[in-house]
Amino acid sequence: MTGKEAQIVVIGAGIGGLATALRLTAAGHKVIVLEQHGQVGGKIRTVPSAAGPVDAGPTVMTMRPVFEDLFAAAGQNLSDHVTLTPQMTLARHHWSDGSSLDLFADPDRSQSAVAALSGSKDAAAFARFSAQAKQLFDAFEAPMMHAAQPDQAALTMQVLRNPRLLHAMSPLQSLAKHLSHSFADPRLRQLFGRYATYVGGSPYETPALLKLIWQAEAMGVWTVKGGMHKLATAIADLIAQLGGEVHLNTACKRVEFQGGGISSVITEDGQRFATNTVVYNGDPRALAKGLMGASLQAATHTDATEPRSLSAYVWSFAAKASGKPLVHHNVFFGDDPNEEFSALKAGQMPKDPTLYVCAQDRGDDAATPDHPERFEIIVNGPPALQSPPDQEFDLCHQRTFRRLSAMGLHFDPEPQSSALTTPAMFDHLFPGSAGSLYGRSPHGLTASLKRPTTRTKIPGLYLAGGGAHPGAGIPMATLSGKHAAEAILQDRTSTSMSPKTATRGGMSMGSATTAPVQSRSSAS
Repeated sequence: MTGKEAQIVVIGAGIGGLATALRLTAAGHKVIVLEQHGQVGGKIRTVPSAAGPVDAGPTVMTMRPVFEDLFAAAGQNLSDHVTLTPQMTLARHHWSDGSSLDLFADPDRSQSAVAALSGSKDAAAFARFSAQAKQLFDAFEAPMMHAAQPDQAALTMQVLRNPRLLHAMSPLQSLAKHLSHSFADPRLRQLFGRYATYVGGSPYETPALLKLIWQAEAMGVWTVKGGMHKLATAIADLIAQLGGEVHLNTACKRVEFQGGGISSVITEDGQRFATNTVVYNGDPRALAKGLMGASLQAATHTDATEPRSLSAYVWSFAAKASGKPLVHHNVFFGDDPNEEFSALKAGQMPKDPTLYVCAQDRGDDAATPDHPERFEIIVNGPPALQSPPDQEFDLCHQRTFRRLSAMGLHFDPEPQSSALTTPAMFDHLFPGSAGSLYGRSPHGLTASLKRPTTRTKIPGLYLAGGGAHPGAGIPMATLSGKHAAEAILQDRTSTSMSPKTATRGGMSMGSATTAPVQSRSSAS
């Protein structure tokens, strides 16, 4: 075994682990990041295509100040490391009756578009809904998202002191129920109910409070030149420049203890990284299942990881598109949202799902190119299924591309099985997750308070990532890295808090023997 001294080891190079490592490295600590896959980013994945690397995970940046703050912590400017383009059209929505609706970064344009689709009463309702979403976001951003340890009693008192906030929350209603009282047009109910899926939930079971997700998008959407993975690689490169290390293709097997405390991390190929501080940037459920050794099973409790959130079927491919004009964000709605979410609740692939289509190379009203371009299509799915992969591909292909074709969007060629990532594949890519992409389910009014926080029951072990507080999504996972770094800095004695500028680190590809088996979507 190889002894490598590291003050802090981060297991996993998802955005939460990278954010933790960058902050700690900039604060003067020696940090080593160990990543089982051959690329950084975690769920910010890419797969090869004829048109270049295509996103197979998150597609846009929201809550930009979170990322500006991360780079500022390392004395850097976000815009010096990635090229961001604001999207004036937030999303384009289509229904099978031929109607469509664009929502814009300009709220007045959005309200006018809603009026044209649904009439003046629903346009006024949209303005009220948006105002309440902003009110909730502003009220809970600091005490929930930016707080490492939310205090339920303090949150309750804050709500009780502000009756208008209580009204905006509609605490006794699901998001779907609240929307049924808010909008007369069922298309608007379906549109805003879809925001529950941003955190892996059903609008019929998530609390109305989650309408605040609309505000996160309404504040602005940015694309990253080259794809979202460029954000993850920029952070990893900066970690290396400041003296940290990122080891790819290096799967971790267990955390060892000595003298009652953490002593090292052991990799699958037998390397030992000596440390007394570990940040786990994987799904916390993996710890509970003993996938990092029996000693870490007590790190969190079952209620913090169960029940599970939704998964997805993700197509990532290159093709020529024809028919419907596309922007970057496009949504093609199924006819019956109740049927879709009932099927998901029953653990089944929906027969007529809502389809999210990301035209990765498009911006606002971009012209249709005459060459293949990159696409990602996301279909909501339940946690990992047991159905045979061939059957799953055939069903998903039929339900995706026949539906899009019927609504006027055609692809040439249509993708093959190598372009699809299924819930079972996500479980393989992210061990212990059961394929759930958002960690614990958001169903129930207090679900967000049940996620595990960064400090665990095991001294020296911290959590970061979308499975930990404050939750799923790239901005939230990035904030979890801030919470983890701040907790570590508070909990340990540091002899050097100044940013490192001289010592250079680097990125290692690790041992080929530790490279994980590729999924079909990443093997082509």
